[in-house]
Amino acid sequence: MDRFDYARDDTGNLVLLEHVNLTIPDQRLATAFYVSGLGLTRDPYLMTGVNNMWINIGRSQIHLPQGDAQRLRGHVGLVVGRRQSLLERLRAVRPVLDGTAFEWTERVDRVEVTCPWGNRYDCLDPDAHQANVSWSGIDLGMAYVQLDVPAGCAGSIASFYRDVFSASVELRERNGLQQAVIAVGTRQQLVYAETLAASPEYDGHHIQIYVASFSDPYARLAARGLTYGEEPHQYRFAELVDPVSGAHCFTLEHEVRSLRHPLYARPLVNRNPDQSNRNYRMGDDARNGVI
Repeated sequence: MDRFDYARDDTGNLVLLEHVNLTIPDQRLATAFYVSGLGLTRDPYLMTGVNNMWINIGRSQIHLPQGDAQRLRGHVGLVVGRRQSLLERLRAVRPVLDGTAFEWTERVDRVEVTCPWGNRYDCLDPDAHQANVSWSGIDLGMAYVQLDVPAGCAGSIASFYRDVFSASVELRERNGLQQAVIAVGTRQQLVYAETLAASPEYDGHHIQIYVASFSDPYARLAARGLTYGEEPHQYRFAELVDPVSGAHCFTLEHEVRSLRHPLYARPLVNRNPDQSNRNYRMGDDARNGVI
């Protein structure tokens, strides 16, 4: 008789959801929102100029190159710390972001925050985590990316990730519509949630994932003519299709990297946003992101 259910420790082939990439037109407003408002950290080593900025969030990032504003067709779940501290920071940056799409709404277990260009971030309450919630235990990080997809697509998308990437996938139903929940590592998720609303035109935003088995998914995608942008240790694809019929389901560029990519597991600097010159405490400058 087995003493432990070791199957519960299986994670599938997707290892880390490393970044979401959204172009933005104004670094000043982005700094006010992401750094001063959400309390995140601009990477001090890479992309430090005025044409791009990388925002650290635990072991993940939000990449913000200069360009016309892009809108994610969905939203991102973040863990950024205590709600009261977040609200104080959001109130402090409100005058700077006046006249933009910036706003926030308090919910029972999260604060829904909208960036100056309309992208929504669910800032999850760490203390509200349940044991059966995948991101329980994240102190600072990106818990999930949820995409809104047309009704009837979730089952095919679940099969796509299962067949192409050998991912751990679950189909859920909510309000008569399905959601494909793809596990990434031990505490992150990609969620494709069906909606009856019309989907906005895709504007080129992308996500980046690390995978353990790198060549097999590439071969399956390449056989369908779906890959492009091949480089050492990474490739890209954008079309999610039904693995049986080949019917198109959704478009989202994926930057897929192997664990041999030089940026994999690069230590990211994460500051403690509650630290200031007025209440400075020695040794409290940094935070550790747990995924």
